[in-house]
Amino acid sequence: KEEVDLIKATAALQDETIKDMREKIKPGMRDFEVYNEVCYSVAMRGSEQQLILVCSAPKGVPASFQGRHFQNRVIREGDQISLLIEVNGPGGFYTEIARMFSLGQPSQELVDAFSYSVEAQEHSLRLAKPGTSPGEILAANNEFLGRKGYKPELRLYAHGQGHDLVERPLFLEDETMTLKEGMNITLHPTAATDTVWANVCDNYVIGPEGPGECLHRTPKDIIILS
Repeated sequence: KEEVDLIKATAALQDETIKDMREKIKPGMRDFEVYNEVCYSVAMRGSEQQLILVCSAPKGVPASFQGRHFQNRVIREGDQISLLIEVNGPGGFYTEIARMFSLGQPSQELVDAFSYSVEAQEHSLRLAKPGTSPGEILAANNEFLGRKGYKPELRLYAHGQGHDLVERPLFLEDETMTLKEGMNITLHPTAATDTVWANVCDNYVIGPEGPGECLHRTPKDIIILS
């Protein structure tokens, strides 16, 4: 229970940082300035190590996560912004959250894609029970995305977390470790085409019958900034 409480504390830290970004993100900023604001917010709440990915793009251009060296773009009115906050908390445990922001009303294409990324996450969670193979869940996720017209996942779209940012089990085809009760799992499925990219990410602890409640409290919606 103590470990779960510490994991929840990291998730709560990230929720508060998302709230901060609602006030901080403005047209005229560069992506790396959002990165800096996130770093400050999480560090002031006790985080010591961070992986923060930011990408802005105009409507009709995929805004896939970018590392710090690709974060020089100027954010403009009407843009979409992808933000991933993958950090540890005061207890040293990692969780991660990803949400999409929009400066003004998002395109219907982005709204649809984000909705399907949330649905893909829910689809994976229904299968995430003790004893289940992560490879089977990956295959089911890709089958779902394909039916909806989106590209399959070719990256690590879900994995365990602890005192390391990425821990087994890895949701890959050749993973031999099955899910077990008590594992802290993060799921970040993406709905992507050549013109849109939408991602949602949250953490769950596997219980005896499957995942417990979402550790993050931030609503799974596109965050619209006026």
